[in-house]
Formats: sequence, structure tokens, C-alpha cells
Amino acid sequence: MDLNAYQQGARSTARYPDVGANPIYPTLGLCGEAGEVADKVKKVLRDQEGNFTPEVRDALKLELGDVLWYVAQLASELGFELNEVAEANLNKLASRAARNVIGGSGDHR
Repeated sequence: MDLNAYQQGARSTARYPDVGANPIYPTLGLCGEAGEVADKVKKVLRDQEGNFTPEVRDALKLELGDVLWYVAQLASELGFELNEVAEANLNKLASRAARNVIGGSGDHR
């Protein structure tokens, strides 16, 4: 699926206060959903000895979809297309790899 097509489809389901002028709501939602992903992974380590069963993988796929939805909403609120965000990320990573700083820390390396 094309990322911009996903973003447009996701936007049609957005129901939160001041859609179009509220980057705070999707930011908080993104944090919450990312926490749910982390919690499910934590429980795999705690309860299933790191074994990602098909059921756990399916649950994680749904949670990752929720993360993606909030990323799409935040991008929309900020006036970005997801394709643009993805391309910028790949360019950043390629630059870091070319300069052999992909494993370091800091935003501007």
C-alpha cells in the first residue's frame, strides 16, 4: 500500500478535538500506542520465554497499525505526507551509513 493513500484513508477516520489544528492529541495517542506495543513485547519476554507465537504476532500487528494511524495523524497535523516523512528518514539513514555514524547517538550526526 502507498503510504500517502494510507494517510488519506486514516485521515477519513480521524475523530478527535480540533482535527486539522491539534498535533497534541495524535502525539499523546502515539505515545500510548507505542507503550502498548512495548508492553506486549515485555510480556512475551516475561511469560513466553521470548517466543512470539502467531497469536502474539497478530496482536502486535494490530498494535503497530494503531501506531501507524497516529503517525499518519501527526504527519497530517504538521502538513507532511507520509511518503515525504519516509523518504526523509531513509535519506538520513543512508547519510549516516555513508559516514559510518549510523551506530552513534544524537540527532545530528
